[in-house]
Amino acid sequence: MSPTRHRSKNPVKNPRIGIPVAAGAALALVGGALLWSPAEKADAAPTKGAQAQRAAGFTAVAAGDIAEQCTADDSGCKHPQTAALVKKINPSFVMTMGDNQYDDARLKDFEEYYDTTWGAFKDKTHPIPGNHETYDPDGELEGYKSYFGDVAYPQGKPYYSYDQGNWHFIALNSNSFDDSAQIDWLKKDLAANSGKCVAAYWHHPLFSSGEHGNDPVSRPVWKLLYDNKAELVLNGHDHHYERFAPQNPDGKADKNGLVELLGGMGGANPYKIEEVQPNSEKRLTKTFGVVKLNFTDTGFSWELVGTDGKTKDTSPSYACH
Repeated sequence: MSPTRHRSKNPVKNPRIGIPVAAGAALALVGGALLWSPAEKADAAPTKGAQAQRAAGFTAVAAGDIAEQCTADDSGCKHPQTAALVKKINPSFVMTMGDNQYDDARLKDFEEYYDTTWGAFKDKTHPIPGNHETYDPDGELEGYKSYFGDVAYPQGKPYYSYDQGNWHFIALNSNSFDDSAQIDWLKKDLAANSGKCVAAYWHHPLFSSGEHGNDPVSRPVWKLLYDNKAELVLNGHDHHYERFAPQNPDGKADKNGLVELLGGMGGANPYKIEEVQPNSEKRLTKTFGVVKLNFTDTGFSWELVGTDGKTKDTSPSYACH
């Protein structure tokens, strides 16, 4: 399939209570009363912080549509700012949803722009290509492949999967969803998944309220994921943030359906919201940032973190199917 070419635009004592505490012992304030825990039992109950850490499982960061041809010297350049968020969050790994580098994703552009910011996380990035990676004059995906190497081609193809905790992640190339080899691989990959929760990501969204709108190219992939009880789909392409309620491949609300997250706010010039789609629950444009995803053994949630460090949106908490 030949991708629709869309050019990007230019960017734009205990000190708290004052009571001496014996070494190894503990005091806790519960319901307004101080409770004493002797030294040999001081560690019997986990702190709230430890409980929260266990509940979090692991954290990943996601964004698409990232590196315009600009640097930190330009105050309007956004990918250095979104990269700073990734550094601060320090996730287990990073997912990019395509159009990693503009405009033609040549190797020299990756090296001059993307590498100076998001390149800091290259060793823990699991990327996928967007339509701009196909525009390289040296050949489709040549700059992308040369820059990311085995990170983007761990199985010799620009699509692959990997596991983290109780999650199975599937990275796909939506520029070639008409390639039967990729679809056959996906069927086998899903069949081999041993009961883990499933998240998949690629560039072109099936559902979008933005300028590009819905792209039916991925409906067969959605159907495969839906039939295999997958949980989450992440996309880019439209340069805005959007989250959808669970739905089926036909766009009907379905509590057993897939949750779609569109995260095209990694640094590229923002697009307008054109036509709000059914089941769209939140849309933000002109908001640059990254999605901080929190995964547990049984579910997931996320926050959109803006370049000012503030949370711009928080998702519901979803349970795995």
